[in-house]
Amino acid sequence: MLIINIKDDESIDRALKRYKRKFQSVGLVKELRSRKHFIKPSVQRRNEILSAAYRLDKFGSQLD
Repeated sequence: MLIINIKDDESIDRALKRYKRKFQSVGLVKELRSRKHFIKPSVQRRNEILSAAYRLDKFGSQLD
């Protein structure tokens, strides 16, 4: 559970913005979505390798 302490002179909008930023940085939604469906470790590793190869091919050789 995320806890945001609101200061005396702080507006609700500012506190809500801090809450959203903290919620995003924790990665709770990303973890929940990944736990929704089980992916075998071998498939997950293969997807990581394929995406890394794609990124390297697409963006890695920009030093030319």
